[in-house]
Amino acid sequence: MDKKNANRSIECTVTQCANHSGKENYCALNKIKVGTHEKNPTVSQCTDCESFILGNSSCNSGSCSK
Repeated sequence: MDKKNANRSIECTVTQCANHSGKENYCALNKIKVGTHEKNPTVSQCTDCESFILGNSSCNSGSCSK
């Protein structure tokens, strides 16, 4: 994947993701998969980017440092 190829249709601020475009707040994927961890999602916090891949070595055990 070319991380320089920001997909301007998919905004993303999760810089810890391996699919983040780098300097710009966009995803570098052509498409993403959005899912939910709730039985009956009612707010945006119930949704998840299922295309997320951890790409930042500063994150460990689900706790990330800035």
